[in-house]
Amino acid sequence: MKLLIIEDEPQLLKSLEDFVSEEGFVFDSATRFQSAMERISLYEYDYIILDINLPDGSGFDLLETLFKKGKTDGVIILSARNSLDDKLKGLGLGADDYLTKPFYFSELNARIKAIIRRKQFKTNKLVRYANLVIEPDQYLVGIDDLENNISFTKKEYAILTHLINNHKRVISKVSLAEYIWGDYVDEAQSFDFLFSQIRNLKRKLKEAGAQVEIDNIYGVGYQIKTL
Repeated sequence: MKLLIIEDEPQLLKSLEDFVSEEGFVFDSATRFQSAMERISLYEYDYIILDINLPDGSGFDLLETLFKKGKTDGVIILSARNSLDDKLKGLGLGADDYLTKPFYFSELNARIKAIIRRKQFKTNKLVRYANLVIEPDQYLVGIDDLENNISFTKKEYAILTHLINNHKRVISKVSLAEYIWGDYVDEAQSFDFLFSQIRNLKRKLKEAGAQVEIDNIYGVGYQIKTL
């Protein structure tokens, strides 16, 4: 899962980053309206933690942008205002939940997990692509069924499912690296870490008899296709 944290208070932002990191989420952060707009325009996120009171714009406008773009990101609004009108407006614009500051991180965690369960309930449990069968709840991947699972690392699984979710387009190596590793990718000296994961993923898919291949579009990125 990849989250975007939109929060302008430095201390709370740091606490949120520590919290989602401990929970095992990959995340990006934005402290201003404009940088948040750029993030949601360029990248796909599973969930967004959104402070609606930003110094250079309104979180409600971000929600409207998500709705117009047809994005299905799960959104939890954070606000210091315990206003019924704000709650109704946010939920009406497509937010999944509304949390008033100050809050307990255990409560935020429970609400994130509730959104995850609701989103998974709305979709089929099994995802099928060519002869691959994927069970998202347990991160299982098999050929034709789940009896003979293919053993993937967490990163390999994340790359595979991201490529399948976006199989109709080419994913640039930068976009793919940022989706999987978040802002930490900026510290990398090269993309060797990504190439290694892709190479291992291709090998495992071939050995398992998967009827898919990951094409390396030279100078552009990667795209998964059926054979």
